[in-house]
Amino acid sequence: MSDNIPVKNVTPVKVHKPDTGTTRRHAAHSRIYVRAVKGPLETFRRFFGLFFLALFALIPWLTYNGHQAVLLDIAEQRFTLFSLTLWPQDLTLLAYLFIISAFALFFVTTFAGRVWCGFMCPQTTWVYIFTWFEEIIEGPRNKRIKLDERPMDADKFIRKTLKQCCWWSTALLTALLFVGYFTPVKALFADFFTFNASFWATFSVLFFAVCTYGNAGYMREIMCTHICPYARFQSAMFDSQTITVAYDKQRGEHRGPRPRKLSRDAFHAKGLGDCIDCQLCVQVCPTGIDIRNGLQYECINCGACVDACNGVMDKMNYPKGLIRFTSEEELSGGSLRIFRPKLIGYFVVLLLMIAVLTANVLLRVPLEVDIIRDRNALYRETNDGLIENVYTLKVLNKSQTQHQYSISVAGLPDYRLIGAQKVTVQGGEVASVPISVATDAYNLDDPVTDIQFVVRATDTAEAVEVKEPSKFLYR
Repeated sequence: MSDNIPVKNVTPVKVHKPDTGTTRRHAAHSRIYVRAVKGPLETFRRFFGLFFLALFALIPWLTYNGHQAVLLDIAEQRFTLFSLTLWPQDLTLLAYLFIISAFALFFVTTFAGRVWCGFMCPQTTWVYIFTWFEEIIEGPRNKRIKLDERPMDADKFIRKTLKQCCWWSTALLTALLFVGYFTPVKALFADFFTFNASFWATFSVLFFAVCTYGNAGYMREIMCTHICPYARFQSAMFDSQTITVAYDKQRGEHRGPRPRKLSRDAFHAKGLGDCIDCQLCVQVCPTGIDIRNGLQYECINCGACVDACNGVMDKMNYPKGLIRFTSEEELSGGSLRIFRPKLIGYFVVLLLMIAVLTANVLLRVPLEVDIIRDRNALYRETNDGLIENVYTLKVLNKSQTQHQYSISVAGLPDYRLIGAQKVTVQGGEVASVPISVATDAYNLDDPVTDIQFVVRATDTAEAVEVKEPSKFLYR
């Protein structure tokens, strides 16, 4: 056998590497200069965003019964939502709320794509605010590009400095309002600007200010395309009937520029479609994609390209809708079918979880009782021959007002209660009540007797009562 290894000549394969110089969006240190657009969708999105932005800024300042209406106090482990106070024991309600939010997102995405990203996402809203400052201070898209390309001078320095001041002011105000949901907002504003805020309050404000500044000022589309997981798993909820922003390729191709003097039919005869290849749909896109290349995960369904294209179609006297909110089925010549199994399934589960959450809130008792037995002795015999068990009751008033509660025992005949039989507990407070239960040994048939401590509110017409099980031990 020969020790030589047979060698075969193979034609080398040439590897074509991407040209990063011509693909600006993926080049190092690239930046998307978004062009301003006008249209009905843009107007609606602005008012829609301003409405929820106003809610975000207003809610922390609302008061209810003398306290902050919405306060998620993590330090005190107490969440206040107007008349409702939630404690760590009520975390199931928070779980239901998250489940409802998830299925609402699934339902909306299946029906209308990523409209959450385009119209309600905080990242999108704050990016539009920061971009608005850019347009006011540095000018429209073309002027911003030229401003960044020219060397630093007095005019550029003033404009850049003013823009940075506006960005930092917006980020700081956003952080203060956000932290105001977790700590009393009035005291936070006063203490922060007088340098009297606590370490954690100051750290939280500065941390979220830096995050807002970085996300809305520089990361922008990177958050939507590379960091946010929603862009990755949205395809699992899409189907052929999902309404998304789409380009009508049959009507638009082939593309090409043309004068407005000639009729549309004349260009159709030459094999040109309605797309004049003006690139406005790319210039107004906040993620820098070309919607004409088909559905892409970067698209946030904001509709900016729809307004831009419809404006061009108006100028060319062409029908609108070359780029529009539509479904894959409609683009193929079919019709939109709203009622379909997946969408109905999401809607049914969403309604079911809303019903469960509503029932839990309505049936929630604003009182909780914990029983702690005395661990030093299982039982003891009193001087008058009774068998006595010692307990400590933790009475938590989960409401926001003071209440008086009575304490009694069920399941034990002819018992004697030694200790406070009435207790007053402030709203949101816990009262520790030491108490002893004694009875004659002749009333006990078993070494262990199941009993219930009954705690009932006596100063309200509302039926507030908790029965907490425990054991009475003998022998």
